[in-house]
Amino acid sequence: MRVTPTAIPDVLVLEPKVYGDERGFFMESFNQRAFDEAIGRHVNFVQDNHSHSAKGVIRGLHYQLPPHAQGKLVRVSRGIVFDVAVDLRRSSTSFGHWVGVELSGENHRQLWIPPGFAHGFLTLSDDADFLYKTTNYYTPSSEVTVCWDDSDLAITWPCCDVPLKISAKDRAAILLKDARAFDL
Repeated sequence: MRVTPTAIPDVLVLEPKVYGDERGFFMESFNQRAFDEAIGRHVNFVQDNHSHSAKGVIRGLHYQLPPHAQGKLVRVSRGIVFDVAVDLRRSSTSFGHWVGVELSGENHRQLWIPPGFAHGFLTLSDDADFLYKTTNYYTPSSEVTVCWDDSDLAITWPCCDVPLKISAKDRAAILLKDARAFDL
């Protein structure tokens, strides 16, 4: 597995070895020992999620507050998304900064987003299947949503040539300046 730090070093791009030929491909999508070695510590995943989204769907920017904060290992099995992590750790030199990575069924990249980050994505292909593991269970009462288009974040979302599709929950999101951050 190849591991590449992003502009925010705790957020990592993981690229598994993919073995392909005329029949298709094989890859090990998750290996606990290799993952722990890649990030330098043991992480216990407790939940797997799968979302299917049409082109132009924005999901996020979501996070859960302690004690239910989640780390996420995200990937796309089909389609293409622009995936974003926003640092919400007040003690971090990158607080309020974001990184974005294109994930697709073809590039097989995965993104490790540790606890202390908001997460969201934009579907760029006609549709996409997005899979992710979490380090804590989903707890609705601990969830916070930050505006995907908050001008203080200034996320450079790619153009996807269709009207954006945003849930009512995500349209009601709060600004970063009003959000509770992490004291990690």
